Amino acid sequence: MALNLRLAILTIAIILTLVIIKILKKDLIPIKYSLLWWLSIIVLLFLVCFPNVLVFFANLVGFQTISNMVSGILFVILIFITISLTVIVSSQKKKINLLFQEISILKADLNAKKERK
Repeated sequence: MALNLRLAILTIAIILTLVIIKILKKDLIPIKYSLLWWLSIIVLLFLVCFPNVLVFFANLVGFQTISNMVSGILFVILIFITISLTVIVSSQKKKINLLFQEISILKADLNAKKERK
């Protein structure tokens, strides 16, 4: 793998690390939601440290250049992050709907008690 590609991957990993640390320090996301990003950073650092693994898989899968393989890996990482965020949003929506229903029931009970008095 070319040195400039390794440096580009390392730069991306460092930038991602700094962004995730900043977001965590500002308490914008919980740690459990940052784990997928940390896993992505570890994969990128692994590729920088062991470029022959990437070359092996690129030849195995049939990529003609390593940079195409790196782009493919980044694309797959982004797909997994998008799927995980979709799952999180869906579960939050269910919780919000349940909370809304519970509040409506409590308001109805409160109004009924007020009318009895």
